[in-house]
Amino acid sequence: MIKQTPMDLMKCCPIDNTFKIIGKKFTVHIIRNMAMQGQTRFNQMLDSIENSNPKTLSARLKEMEKAGLITRNVYDEVPIRIEYELTKKGKDLQGLLDQMAAFSMKHYAKTVFKDGKQRNYKQVFKKPVSLLN
Repeated sequence: MIKQTPMDLMKCCPIDNTFKIIGKKFTVHIIRNMAMQGQTRFNQMLDSIENSNPKTLSARLKEMEKAGLITRNVYDEVPIRIEYELTKKGKDLQGLLDQMAAFSMKHYAKTVFKDGKQRNYKQVFKKPVSLLN
């Protein structure tokens, strides 16, 4: 009898699949801004994501909506108001982003912090690192 490994059950690598979903330019930044800064509007994100441009940001938001990471809410006002919101699936990425931030703060403090001093996630964000659900 041949022993089955976890990889025998999979059609593709789950890590590769996650990168396909969130690995495109600005996707992680959009999730970060929505989850950590409460941003919901296009121009908020455009102004706060370094080197972003309207065309790429718009394309990314559409892809994220199609992937079920965000919802797009249109309000019938003058002028029209559009806001984006993380779905449950999008919110589940918070733990991954927290882990990425914690990794850089621990191992690359000279790059991350102006004073180059190492800090842990809780010292900076005043809460523990979110766990993956």
